[in-house]
Amino acid sequence: MAKVSDVCRLVRSKNAGPFWVTVDLFFDGADSFRRYAGSEALGPETFARLYGTDPALVKRFPVERLNMIKISYPRSSPQGGMVERDLHCGQQYVRLLDVELG
Repeated sequence: MAKVSDVCRLVRSKNAGPFWVTVDLFFDGADSFRRYAGSEALGPETFARLYGTDPALVKRFPVERLNMIKISYPRSSPQGGMVERDLHCGQQYVRLLDVELG
């Protein structure tokens, strides 16, 4: 079964303002994009499980011309708060690398 790290040439995460995080998944080509971009394994329930967010608030934006999807979700605490461990959210993508896409 293919994992995110097997079919994406780049996966990154970053701030989307002080209350949101965005993850960009750049697939390794049009075939991988068509096959996996709509996978339920990259759906709201996965983000709820991995990041403790409300699945109803997860947003997904496919960008076919770039063979990528952007997925945004609300942060568990505002940027710079007392429990902050990744101020710019640059390491949040790592949890997705081993997600099996089916």
